Amino acid sequence: MLIDNTFYMSLALNEAWKYQGLTYPNPAVGCTIVGQNGEILAVEAHHRCGGAHAEVNALKFAYYKITNDETILALNSSIDIHNYLLSNHDDIFINIKLFTTLEPCSHYGKTPSCASLICELGIKEVYVGSYDTNKIAQNGNTILQRNSCTVHNEVLLEECEDLLLPFKKSLEKGFVYFKWAQRLNATTNEGNVSSLHSRTNVHALRDVCELLVIGGNTVRIDRPTLDARLVNGKAPDILIYSREKEFDKTIPLFNVKGRKVFIESDFEKLQDYKNIMIEGTDSLYELTREIVDCYLCYIAPSFGGSNNFNVREEKFDILNIRQEDKDIIMWMKRI
Repeated sequence: MLIDNTFYMSLALNEAWKYQGLTYPNPAVGCTIVGQNGEILAVEAHHRCGGAHAEVNALKFAYYKITNDETILALNSSIDIHNYLLSNHDDIFINIKLFTTLEPCSHYGKTPSCASLICELGIKEVYVGSYDTNKIAQNGNTILQRNSCTVHNEVLLEECEDLLLPFKKSLEKGFVYFKWAQRLNATTNEGNVSSLHSRTNVHALRDVCELLVIGGNTVRIDRPTLDARLVNGKAPDILIYSREKEFDKTIPLFNVKGRKVFIESDFEKLQDYKNIMIEGTDSLYELTREIVDCYLCYIAPSFGGSNNFNVREEKFDILNIRQEDKDIIMWMKRI
C-alpha cells in the first residue's frame, strides 16, 4: 500500500510535540525513518538540550531494528551513537528515507552535525519540514545536496512551523506560554486536578523554564512551592503579579535556594527572560492575553471543584492534542 509522505512527517510531528517545552533552548524536533518497502523503522524526537538530536535517536533505533545489535541501545550520548553508527552501519541505510521536522543541523556544537552523519551513512533521500533559520546550525540541506542526497523541502510546512514557534519566539523577544489544568466541568481548584503523570510533565517544564509567573491570590491561598521536585530539577525564578506587596514569607516558594522572587504589578520583568511559563486561571488569563504566544491545557476526565475557568468568548487553533495516562493535553494558540 502506497502511503503519502505527509503521513510519515505527521508521525515525526506528533512525537516531537511530546517534548515541546522540554528541549529549551533547543527546538522540539521529530524524525521518522522509513525502510525501502515503506515500513516504519523508527519514530523519535529530541528529548532535551545536550542530548542526541531527533535524527540521531531515530537512526539509533532504526539500526537496532534492522540489525538486532543490542549494543547500540546502551549508548545515550550523541557522539557515542554517531561513532557507533559510523563504525558499524555496513551500508544498511542506503535505501531508507529520513523524515525530519527541521532541516538537519550543519554544525558541531554540543552534538555532532546531523547533516554530516546522514551523508556518511549513505542516506540518499531526506524529507524536511521547516528550514533552520538559526545562523549557527542552518544550511544542513546544502551539505546533504552536495553529497548526492535528494532533499524534499516543506513537507507539512505549516505544521512544522507551528512546532517551531516556541523556539523562534525564544530567539526573538522571548517565548511566553500560559498553562492551566481543569476538570471536565472547567473547575481548577480543590486538590490536585490532573494526574501524577501530568504534574510530572509540568515539573519537567519548570525545570527548563527561566521564569514562572503566578497571581498573588493563588500564592496566598495555595501557599505553593512551584519547584521541579518531581523530576529532581531546578526551580525557576518567580514573578508574583500583585498590587499588594506584602506576603507571608513562610510560604514555601520564598524559601527555595538560588531562586529570585519578584513581586510586581506589571509584566516588565518578562523582558529579562527568554522562556516564560504563566500558571494561572481566568483572572491571570485575562491580564496576560496580549503577551502570551501559546496555551497549554491539561484536561482531567473528572468532575468536581467549585471555581470555573471563565473567560470571555475565545477561539483557538489546536496545535497538538494527545492523551497521556488519564489526561488530555493540548497546545493551542489564539485565533
